[in-house]
Parts: sequence; C-alpha cells; structure tokens
Amino acid sequence: MEKYLKSIFLLCTLVAPLGRSSCAQKTENNQQPETEVKTEEVKTMKAESGVFLFENDVQWEPAGENIVRQIMGYNDDVMLVKVKFEKVGAVGTPHAHPHTQTTYVASGKFEFTVGDETKIVSAGDGLYMEPDVLHGCVCIEPGILIDCFAPMREDFLKK
Repeated sequence: MEKYLKSIFLLCTLVAPLGRSSCAQKTENNQQPETEVKTEEVKTMKAESGVFLFENDVQWEPAGENIVRQIMGYNDDVMLVKVKFEKVGAVGTPHAHPHTQTTYVASGKFEFTVGDETKIVSAGDGLYMEPDVLHGCVCIEPGILIDCFAPMREDFLKK
C-alpha cells in the first residue's frame, strides 16, 4: 500500500508542479478535497494542424540536398517536425532562428554543432538549442531527427 501511495504522490507532483494538488492532499489525509471550478480563457490560434497526422498521409517536403521533412503537428505556440537524412554527408546547413528548438535523434548518427560546441549524437540522444544560436549538422549515418520548435516555424508552412 505504501508503494502505491508513493506512486500516486509521484504522479501528482509531475502533473501538478505548482503548489499542492488536490490529489496530493487526498493521499495525505485520505479525505476528498473541495472541488474548485476554474475558468480559463481559451486562446484562439491563428494557425493549427489537424489533431491526428498519420505518416502515410503527410507529404515529405524538400529540406536540403538528400534531406526531407514532414510537419507532424503545430499551432501558434509549438511545431513538431520529422526530418529524414537520406545519405551520409547530407548537411543540415548551419543557421539560427528566434525559436527555441529541441531535437530527438530517432535513428542514425549525426555530428551536430551548436554554438561553438560540436558533438556526435545517435539514436536516443537529444539536443537543446536556445533561440538565435547558430546550429547545424552533418549526417554520419542516415536517420531521422524529431524537431520541436516554440513558437511554431511559420516559414515551414506553405503559403
């Protein structure tokens, strides 16, 4: 039972990082907390993708020589992009942009330069790029990168 309560508490701390959650209160004194109804203003998005985007339905777009990408979901605040490097030596041209970027290496191996630091990354590794920092890569072994941008990359959307 103690292990179960610890698991619930851990889950609650992950889900409700600000202050004490009602879930944590219940595990401590075993009583149902008062229910509070919160109303939040819903932000209207200027741009957003569909809810479900299936790989076979999303067109691959050119993103450089021997590089293609699929936009896998977005709204004004965030964008998820799958980038496929098809051949050894393909270059993700060094560039900078005002977006925060995280990248997950789904497969393959890449030499990444972020700012003045260069490292080899492979499947399972991740990177973080601050806004306006020069970054790029060279494909060492063909593979796929999953990029997340905040806010979304409007320049990636077809006009």
